[in-house]
Amino acid sequence: MSDLAAPTGLFDRAIRRIATVWRDMAAGVSAEDDEGIEAQMRACLARRGGEVSARNRAAKLAQAYLALDAEGRRGFLRTLAEFDSDPAAVAQAYEAVQAATDPAERASAKARLRRALEPPRLRLLTQFTSIPDGIRFLIEMRAMLLDTMAGEPHLQALENDLRGLLSAWFDIGFLDLQRIDWTSPAALLERLVGYEAVHEIRSWRDLKNRLDSDRRCYAFFHPRMALEPLIFVEVALVQGLATSVQGLLDEKAPVLDPKLADTAIFYSISNCQRGLSGISFGNFLIKRVVELLSAEFRNLRTFATLSPVPGFRRWLDGKLAEEAGVLISEEEESALRTAAPAEAPAAETGTQALAAILARRTWWRDPVMLRAADPVLTRLCARYLLVESRESERGAPRALDPVAHFHMSNGARLERINLAADTSERGARESATIMVNYLYDPAKIEDWHEDYVGEGRRNASTGVRRMARGWA
Repeated sequence: MSDLAAPTGLFDRAIRRIATVWRDMAAGVSAEDDEGIEAQMRACLARRGGEVSARNRAAKLAQAYLALDAEGRRGFLRTLAEFDSDPAAVAQAYEAVQAATDPAERASAKARLRRALEPPRLRLLTQFTSIPDGIRFLIEMRAMLLDTMAGEPHLQALENDLRGLLSAWFDIGFLDLQRIDWTSPAALLERLVGYEAVHEIRSWRDLKNRLDSDRRCYAFFHPRMALEPLIFVEVALVQGLATSVQGLLDEKAPVLDPKLADTAIFYSISNCQRGLSGISFGNFLIKRVVELLSAEFRNLRTFATLSPVPGFRRWLDGKLAEEAGVLISEEEESALRTAAPAEAPAAETGTQALAAILARRTWWRDPVMLRAADPVLTRLCARYLLVESRESERGAPRALDPVAHFHMSNGARLERINLAADTSERGARESATIMVNYLYDPAKIEDWHEDYVGEGRRNASTGVRRMARGWA
């Protein structure tokens, strides 16, 4: 699984399709408002005329943004960011709070201070929600902000404002969870293909296979974006823990009667909207789907993922280059040096031999190489997932791997590490072909969530924990 952002092409095309509606609305704006971007923004904030006039001005401003090239859009955002709180008004309101002597007066003064602190750009952003597909427009705008704001404090402040608005509008209580199947609208299925961020959907036949009777796909939708998924998860109903994503995606594999399945494998989760990055839906999605599947199939006993380890190969290559610490035992070193490719330079150490094996294309197809690399790679992966850490705002250590962090913060346990589980080019490049099973136990989810979020404790099966302690 991954929390990777999807390409913006489909979403941008959807915004452009609505631009004709905005043009019709903008035609109702008077000539005196037909000025530069900043003047149009001021006209929107001035609120001249009635509600229809306000909507038309917002549509005209959105249309103006859409007509700009990338650099022009960055300029638009910088101009919008300048509509900040008035420092003098804020200072005056703060002094009134300090000078207030009774509770009622202080409460009134605090309310005035809150209003003074609210930047005008917030009102302007909110006006866009009144136009058709205005929320889509704001999501696209934030995607641009995320790619632009580095080193620009004003843009960071604008992004904070927009993220706050979107977080409120996309609260989980407002979202609909829907199942996507082969009978879903073609436009939605096309979006599914475009947004798949973990395992590329290669054809319509591939997609149909992923939506068959022993598969499930669920997505969150916002009522204002009916055919635009926010995030979706793909599930396979199988017997036992799946250890190979190629096996799960095999179009020729027989279809299993779902009533015979005892395990639900979450094998792909994709965030669809770059502009909603940082607004978490994944934890709610998995828990809700576990509830739905439990109710539909009483025979399901295990809920787990088959997830990539996207940072492992980069971490491993760094360790092999440094030959840091005791990574490999003498017995493992001997097996690796024997298995190293004949055409590779003489490997003097186990780390050099392992690096030579990993450098060979499709090394996992050689049974000698696979047998030699298996105990080393799975053990080092256990160390990477359970020991290696990064700083966190709360002080508790966090898993270095982003997917491990995602699942453990959602209340999952690291259950098993599988070598040669993803033999795609991407799987070899990022994860050294490893995928792992994270277990979601409905009775333990909250406890495991608190262990990780509160104390930084990473729960794992006994076997994986034992691997992390050995030679690491």
